[in-house]
Amino acid sequence: MPPIPSSTDNPFVIFMIIVILILAIAIILLANVLLGAAQIKAAESAATPAAPDAGAAAPAALAEFANPAPPASASPAPHAGSAPPHQALLFLLVVPGLSDTAFYFLLSVLLLEIIIIFTLIYNVRILLLVRKEAAATAEAPAKPLSSWWDKINRFKPVAQEADLDLGHDYDGIRELDNRLPPWWLYGFYCTIIFACIYLWRYHISHTAPLSGEEYAIDMRKAELAKVEYLKKAANNVDESTVQLLTGAADLSAGKTVFETTCFACHGKHGEGSVGPNLTDEYWLHGGTIQDVFKTIKYGWPDKGMKSWKDDYSPSQIAQIASYVKSLGGTHPDNPKAPQGTIDK
Repeated sequence: MPPIPSSTDNPFVIFMIIVILILAIAIILLANVLLGAAQIKAAESAATPAAPDAGAAAPAALAEFANPAPPASASPAPHAGSAPPHQALLFLLVVPGLSDTAFYFLLSVLLLEIIIIFTLIYNVRILLLVRKEAAATAEAPAKPLSSWWDKINRFKPVAQEADLDLGHDYDGIRELDNRLPPWWLYGFYCTIIFACIYLWRYHISHTAPLSGEEYAIDMRKAELAKVEYLKKAANNVDESTVQLLTGAADLSAGKTVFETTCFACHGKHGEGSVGPNLTDEYWLHGGTIQDVFKTIKYGWPDKGMKSWKDDYSPSQIAQIASYVKSLGGTHPDNPKAPQGTIDK
């Protein structure tokens, strides 16, 4: 079988890897900027005495900038009927020569990097706005920014645990009525949406094959590819790579050529006439499948055996040679006397 082409040779894969590396460099740079700015703010917070009302003003400013209102010119959401759902689904994209696993893996890494970059940019923006507000109002520097972390986790301070206590205590472990963190809830909602899309696509609309059907399709494709490869490979054989064919179809094809072309010199059953007997153990030019193939292909003009390489393809010569080998030991009527030496 020919070697399977590597996914790394696909131009799309090379492009995606380059983009992923560029985004990774951008993530590192943004993370360093954010870390440096946070360290500067922490140093300023430690060195500057707090104003009397700084504790109330800074969190208020932080909350205001941590939840900025969307701009008025934001583009409206696309109309639900603007495109068919199957055209909007990302998993319908197909890249020729690239497996689905590699495609979705590259796409997932790219999306994750984009999310990280926007998160870092968002936090750098908030940090800069808080610093600007603090400088403008001459207030004490705000605490290190952690609102986005608190927001996605929705932590409750220890002082509020008494309000959440359900009264169930086991071995010092108390049960609290805490809401699940938003990141967990949103992730769960996404799995529900994905499950609905998967159910519709694979089990209702049948626009994509199930795993068993996909396996059957791939097996059929592999069989067709194997047949095509063997057709091409059959004509690539020579006297050093030829193999003895034992299939009924190959032997029948070789017999047809032998009885229409070779019988004039070797007899209809290989018993020999002008040419030598092909059914005994004696051979003039070697009796292996490679020797017989070479004899048919190049011939022995000085002994009356012409070359048949211009008349028949390599696969046909292999069939003829295999049929000649199958005549050994058949003991036809009126065999010609042995010629040559014994060679099996």
